[in-house]
Amino acid sequence: MNWKDLNEISQLDSIVEQSNTQSVLIFKHSTRCSISSMAKSRLEREWGDDSSIKPYYLDLISFRNISDEIAHRFDVFHQSPQALLIKEGKCIYDASHSLISADAINNALKQN
Repeated sequence: MNWKDLNEISQLDSIVEQSNTQSVLIFKHSTRCSISSMAKSRLEREWGDDSSIKPYYLDLISFRNISDEIAHRFDVFHQSPQALLIKEGKCIYDASHSLISADAINNALKQN
């Protein structure tokens, strides 16, 4: 996976705009949590070479303000780890912990 770091709130505007032409995945990761590390590792192993979704990585320990804005902007409850799939400016999928998987993300994309 070629993660793009999400480290400025202003990037959320770009993500919304970009999601009109390409779906965007935001992975919120707690660098202090072993469950979060396992979810990230599993997602990376399952991902393959899918380039139809642009993946963003948020270190929510360092950038909690961005995580809070994501929860507000996309109307989701904050969790960690958490994956959100953004399409046409809206969150069409969010999952946390063991529910995060490449298959689930791709199924959500096909359904929307």
